[in-house]
Amino acid sequence: MNYEQIKNFVELGLEYIENAGIPDFVTFLLFTLLAIFLGRYTPAIVSFLIKRFFPKIGRKVVRNFINPLKKEIKIAGTLIFISLSFGWLREYPGLYEFLRPPLALALTISLAWLISRLFRQLMRVYGIDLLRKLGKEVNELLLIVETFVNVIIIFVAVTAFLNSQDVDLFGLLAGLGIGGLAIAFAAQKTLEQLLGTIVLYLDRPFIPGDYIRANFNIYAPDVFGRIESIGLRSTKIRIAGQGTLLIVPNSIMANKKIENVTRGKKVMVLLYLDFHRVLTEREQALVEQEIQQSTDTLFGIDPGSTRITFTNQENVLGSRARVSFFILGSSENSLQLRKRLLELANKKIYQELIEHGIEFTMQEPTIYVDSPVTI
Repeated sequence: MNYEQIKNFVELGLEYIENAGIPDFVTFLLFTLLAIFLGRYTPAIVSFLIKRFFPKIGRKVVRNFINPLKKEIKIAGTLIFISLSFGWLREYPGLYEFLRPPLALALTISLAWLISRLFRQLMRVYGIDLLRKLGKEVNELLLIVETFVNVIIIFVAVTAFLNSQDVDLFGLLAGLGIGGLAIAFAAQKTLEQLLGTIVLYLDRPFIPGDYIRANFNIYAPDVFGRIESIGLRSTKIRIAGQGTLLIVPNSIMANKKIENVTRGKKVMVLLYLDFHRVLTEREQALVEQEIQQSTDTLFGIDPGSTRITFTNQENVLGSRARVSFFILGSSENSLQLRKRLLELANKKIYQELIEHGIEFTMQEPTIYVDSPVTI
């Protein structure tokens, strides 16, 4: 079935519904149920279309972008189908105007979140590899770029939502500008605390549950405690050993030097390489050299933590190498970035050893073991 056949089929269906005399409200409910059903299969539909029109790269695109984001695509697809059927409610102006803003808001948020996740996947899959090919060091700057793009996505999403609701954005900004000046003079301290809150939420130097150490008085010892919550105005810290609650304005927390003890954890990585034959001492030294070079130069790997042990497997003609090292990361995003770098390093090791006639298979999946700091 080609595009013209599908178009004709849809037009005939819509014409039949209009001539059947079915109330528009009932039609909307039927199409909403259909939208929910189709939304569940949106990833499969998108995957089919990509493979159909882009046969050469379709499978790779689906594997890297569609499969990891099935949940986000289902939600966005369902809301898109519901919004397409929303036109049947125009005959009921009161209900239409009541439901239009929340539906538009939900659709805008879902699409913005989906685009943000797609960009993140793009950076993970192609951005890291591109930077390495250009000879650039892959570091936390990649996460900063992601944050900057997310801010742009949020701004565009807010603008699109306001335009869909016929809100004059420039008039609103002008009004906020004039009113903001008056508020700034009247509530300078409160605004300072709110700005501190925004900085904490964007930079995320700590999250609820983290243990931190900071000094709020040069004449008093450092404060060590657990973050209870980050509110709109202040951060609550449960003091270790005392149980008392310290409440600190977010403007102060944003400007203080804070030691995050919880994020001092490491993640131990275990790799098992099964070689197709027993390696000689010279070949073992070559394998060890390649692995050491790849891991020591990798951003986010604890220098000098790489350990390699060779053993001969029982009942199997071949050697096994057990590789262990530690990944350093201050957040989940940075750890995911380092794991992606590790995948690229594994490919490089494989290519280097194949060139020397040493073939092996890597046991899947790679084992990651959290090694939290003792508090």
